[in-house]
Amino acid sequence: MAAISSNLGYPRIGERREWKKALELFWNGDISESSLLETLKKIRLSNLKKQHESGIELIPIGDFSFYDHVLDTAFMFGYIPSRFQHMDPRSIKTYFAMARGSEEAEALEMTKWFDTNYHYIVPELENKPPAFLENRLLKLYNEAKDELNIETKPVVLGPITFLMLAKKYEKRDFYKHLSAFIPVYIQLLTELHQAGAKWVQIDEPVLVQEIDESLIPLFKEVYEAFHEANPSLNILLQTYFESLSHYQHIVSLPVAAIGLDFVHDGGANSANIQKFGFPKDKILAAGLISGRNIWRASLEEKASKIDFLAQHVDVDRLIIQPSCSLLHVPVTVKNEHELPEILKNALSFADEKLSEVHQLTQYAKGELSISDLRYDDRYYTQFMNSDFRTNRNVQEAAAKIESYPTNRVDFSVRRKLHKNRWNLPILPTTTIGSFPQTKEIRQTRLKWRKGEYTNEQYESVINNEIKKWIDIQEQLGLDVFVHGEFERTDMVEYFGEKLKGIAVTKNGWVQSYGSRCVRPPIIYGDVAFDQPMTVKESVYAQSLTDKPVKGMLTGPVTILNWSFVRDDISYADVLRQIALAIREEVLALEKNGIGMIQVDEPAIREGLPLKRSKQNQYIENAVEAFKLATSSVKPETQIHTHMCYSQFEDMMEAIDKLDADVISIESSRSHGELVHAFEKYQYKREIGLGVYDIHSPRIPSVQEITENIDRALKVLDVHQFWVNPDCGLKTRAVTETVNALKIMVEATKAYRQAIAAKQI
Repeated sequence: MAAISSNLGYPRIGERREWKKALELFWNGDISESSLLETLKKIRLSNLKKQHESGIELIPIGDFSFYDHVLDTAFMFGYIPSRFQHMDPRSIKTYFAMARGSEEAEALEMTKWFDTNYHYIVPELENKPPAFLENRLLKLYNEAKDELNIETKPVVLGPITFLMLAKKYEKRDFYKHLSAFIPVYIQLLTELHQAGAKWVQIDEPVLVQEIDESLIPLFKEVYEAFHEANPSLNILLQTYFESLSHYQHIVSLPVAAIGLDFVHDGGANSANIQKFGFPKDKILAAGLISGRNIWRASLEEKASKIDFLAQHVDVDRLIIQPSCSLLHVPVTVKNEHELPEILKNALSFADEKLSEVHQLTQYAKGELSISDLRYDDRYYTQFMNSDFRTNRNVQEAAAKIESYPTNRVDFSVRRKLHKNRWNLPILPTTTIGSFPQTKEIRQTRLKWRKGEYTNEQYESVINNEIKKWIDIQEQLGLDVFVHGEFERTDMVEYFGEKLKGIAVTKNGWVQSYGSRCVRPPIIYGDVAFDQPMTVKESVYAQSLTDKPVKGMLTGPVTILNWSFVRDDISYADVLRQIALAIREEVLALEKNGIGMIQVDEPAIREGLPLKRSKQNQYIENAVEAFKLATSSVKPETQIHTHMCYSQFEDMMEAIDKLDADVISIESSRSHGELVHAFEKYQYKREIGLGVYDIHSPRIPSVQEITENIDRALKVLDVHQFWVNPDCGLKTRAVTETVNALKIMVEATKAYRQAIAAKQI
């Protein structure tokens, strides 16, 4: 066969977020289930047709999801927690209840997908075997064949990765669960093969982590069983996000093809191929086009990689594809009409990446020459050589980075100053930052952007909303307030609009979790502070109350990790530029009387490299950037930070080194598991572990919140603990927000009274 093109996954959301809109209409009861299914089918088939027309030969199915692909796998194999057993195991309502919670049951935990900003639903096994409820992939395969006459490649999460991501089972029973999994996976594969599927992609991304060598025989056992059951089915064992660990063992597994990431591997996959070779009986699926960044590829450079691979693998045994699923990038550049032309021409979103894959495949087949590719590289070359990306003031500041403070006076001194300044009660209550962004607020912002509202009219609406929520916080009896962030579309995009060297898109949406989509800013040049970004709203909010109002900023690490970042200088250099810009805003808030400043870093853990050997440098850079942004304030100023929806247990020392006065961390949705980390690590600063899950519409009970406080105070001192929700409340409805906070404050006040009664 000749080299062929492939794709690993395509964005679910639609060019205009049709997917998101349909889901939310259904959840709100505004459309029927049949209408939802019809809309999602239309998007799904449109995605397949587009890939087919782009020249992609191995087109994935199974990548499209109603919520999350890990949840899809758990649901297909009957892993429905017992708290949902009263519901129909095949119903879409059960599926969504697992993802979002219901009045009767809490949602499953949600956390970050490896080192990305995508969140997956964590499966719960409850020590029970899988039950193959429905072959979802078979339905999708037949649908593509029947409706579009397109031959597709089913994609499924591999059994070992699935089990390593899952919870609620004894880890000593890993092999028992894996053994039970093998026959149901074989049934899945057999039914697909019998229906005519020639290829099945099985994703095992854990293979890029430094997994224990004891797992290697398990991979061998699993994939030998798959091969023996269906020897003529082509299995593509796919990895991504880093270089393959245990290279020699894995490439010898009995599969037809091995998928490797040649973009984010740091050169290690190429080095392994050069050192150890590649099996003559296998196909190499080479991930050459970045599935995680949005820059147009230098096709000439990518062609040289194909030439290198061709020295070790016959060209007719190559599959050309993206480095990972295109889930992590927007759909298309064509709808971006407001970006500078030189920048727009340098971008490549999902559709453009498919074109790049097709062109490289044509090169591998001998249908395009280097000259052809070089001509297509002209926009990339123009952008890379342009001076509009350079800011000499930023470069001069970065050159003297060591002159900026990165340490504050000892926390014990600061804590006394903060106590004297605010005299907060024990278990102070607060929220994380944002309050509900109503339809009216969003429409007002849209009218303002279109020029239908003047700046004064828009500011008046925002101020009215700030005042309304300051009054609500007074009525609720919260101790520390926030202004609500009504002027912000997104916690990173907002700063992307205000800082120099960063651009924002009009339609560059990417799924973050569930129906929540974000538009990651594009860091294209040197990042610089221009003028105060948050001072006006914070000062206005503080003028309305005697309670402290936190100034709310997004931290440098999160801005970096939740943006598409220039790749011509190091991430560390970009991070320092952002930190210096945020430092200016921190000082502006302090100068204008804001005494509590929260610099959120929810993405600090997700950026942790998958290889342990690379983690220390990342942590050093992250800690340096946070301290660079926050250490120039006076000791009387209290620095807060917030983190969420990641596994923080292995980062406690790094979190401590940030030297934030108060940190809030998501804990409720992960059922308080983070609390155990404090049994091992003695954290001395103040901390709030979220007491209720804000991503579920359900209202917590006083008992639930009390139990969460109880759990935390078993390992933390009562004088260091804050009470807050898991995360910001932007996506919640007004009524459920107020009711949940009312319960939180009620539970906290009762807890204080109980403590006071014990002390009498």
